[in-house]
Amino acid sequence: MIIGSHVSFGSEQLLGSVKEAISYGATTFMFYTGAPQNTMRKKIEEKYLQEADKLMEENHIDKKNVICHAPYIINLANKKDPEKWQFSIHFLKQELSRCDELGISYLVLHPGSAVGYPKEEALKNIVDALNEVLKENYRCEILLETMAGKGTECGSTLEEISYLVKNVSKEVGVCLDTCHLNDAGYRMDLFEEFLEEFEKNLTLSKIKCIHINDSKNPLSSHKDRHANIGYGTIGFDNLLKICNHEKLKDVPKILETPYVGKTFEDKEKIYPPYKFEIQMIKEGKFNSDLLNSIVSYYNK
Repeated sequence: MIIGSHVSFGSEQLLGSVKEAISYGATTFMFYTGAPQNTMRKKIEEKYLQEADKLMEENHIDKKNVICHAPYIINLANKKDPEKWQFSIHFLKQELSRCDELGISYLVLHPGSAVGYPKEEALKNIVDALNEVLKENYRCEILLETMAGKGTECGSTLEEISYLVKNVSKEVGVCLDTCHLNDAGYRMDLFEEFLEEFEKNLTLSKIKCIHINDSKNPLSSHKDRHANIGYGTIGFDNLLKICNHEKLKDVPKILETPYVGKTFEDKEKIYPPYKFEIQMIKEGKFNSDLLNSIVSYYNK
C-alpha cells in the first residue's frame, strides 16, 4: 500500500521529511516547502536533496508518489483586489518551480474561496488563474483538492471540481479528501457509489492522491475538522475499504489526522499519531487504545 502522512520540511528540508516518513513506517509522504500560512521560503539545498533521494531509494519510497501541498494563503477564486490575485498566481508559480527543483510530481492545491463573488464567477477566476500559471511548463502537476464547503469554498461538489478540471487548458488532477467529502455531503460508507458518480464527471485516472482523514462532524456539516482514523463519524472500516480499493491501489494515500496528547483534545504536549495509524491500516485492525499506544511510545 502506498501510504504515508504529512511530515515537516525543516532544517534538513526534504531529507528531514524522508527521515520522519521512515520513522512512521510510511511508503510515501506529503510536505509543504515552507510554512503554509506565509511566504517565507528557504533556498533548496542540493546536498539535502541528494541525500533524500538516496535515502528514499534505500527505503523503497518511490519519489513519484511523494506529494507537496501548496500554502493556504493562495486564493485563486477572488480577484476583487487584482494585486492579491496576481500575488496568488505568482506564489503558485514559485511553488511549482520549487517542486520541479525538488523533483516532486504533484502539488495539491485548495481551489480557493469566493469571498463575495458569485460561485460561477469565482470558479471562472480559478480557471483563468490556472491557465495563466500553466502558460509556463512545469513537470509538477497541480491536483485540485475536494473541499468541505466551509464558508465560500469552491470545489466542494464533484460538479465544481469537474468544471475546473475540464476548463483548465493543461492537465490537472484531483486529490480526494475523505473528511472534506463527508462534510460536503458524500457518504464514505457508500464509496463505490461515490466513485460511480465521480466517473460521470471525470475518469478515475484523474485521482492522483487521497487524503485519508476521519471527520469530527456529521455528514453535510461543511465544517472541515479532521479526526483520527476510526475515531470520527466516517469510521475505521469505511476508511480501510477506501485505502484497499482495487481501482485506487496505485494512488498515494496521505494521513492529515491531528496530533494527540493524553486526550484527543489535549494541546499541551502532543505527539504524531501516524506510526500507529499507518500500522492499523496496513494490518487492517483497529487499535481501540490508540491514545495510550502513542503516548507510551513517545514517553518510553
